[in-house]
Amino acid sequence: MKTLFRAAAIGAVIIAGSAGAALAQTAQVPAADTMFRATTLSLSASGEVSRRPDMATISTGVQTEAPTAAEALRLNAVRMNQVIATLKKAGIADKDIQTSGLSLSPQYVYQENLPPRLTGYQATNQVTVTVRDLGKLGAAVDAVVGAGANSVGGISFGLQNSDTAEDAARLDAVQALQAKANLYAQAMGYRVARLVTLSEGGGYSPPSPVPMLAMAMRDKAESTPVEAGELKVRIDISATFELAR
Repeated sequence: MKTLFRAAAIGAVIIAGSAGAALAQTAQVPAADTMFRATTLSLSASGEVSRRPDMATISTGVQTEAPTAAEALRLNAVRMNQVIATLKKAGIADKDIQTSGLSLSPQYVYQENLPPRLTGYQATNQVTVTVRDLGKLGAAVDAVVGAGANSVGGISFGLQNSDTAEDAARLDAVQALQAKANLYAQAMGYRVARLVTLSEGGGYSPPSPVPMLAMAMRDKAESTPVEAGELKVRIDISATFELAR
């Protein structure tokens, strides 16, 4: 009988303990639930500034054809060496001249009901050139064409250091975001209590090259005109605000 009484007593204690834990957990639920009942507002905004570019990148090269592959490559090498020498003479540093394409391909003539006929070989050598003095850009294009380059694939302008422009765009974006948050809050009878999260997207990226056609100038006293215009630097941000009455 004593053993049965002890077992019953222990069982009662266990049940009571479990009930107490359940009650404690139940008591905590409203607190956690209240935390997730906060009124929040999620918004996005952007800031944008314009800056004059201070550098440009151009793609230029030499394309040659000859009856044999060896001759096509030889002719191409002669003219390409002249182009590179001209670029260096114009003040372009070695680090700003980079080979971006080199190819050799057979050339065929296709006629109906006849097998393709080999007519020769075409060699192509392309370099990407960074010009850090935009005042010399037009003259540099004319110089490489005069030295033997027969293709200029494109041009893009950029910033050598975009940090200052990006920071200005960030400030513009934050001001726009804050104004938007205050406007929404006031319209709904709330005020902005605090900033919960903030994230950034976007940022400066050099624009894609713009196709251009370069030809040797007939009047050597006049260089090819190139207008740099302005670049837009944009920063996108998103944030969540907690609102209060």
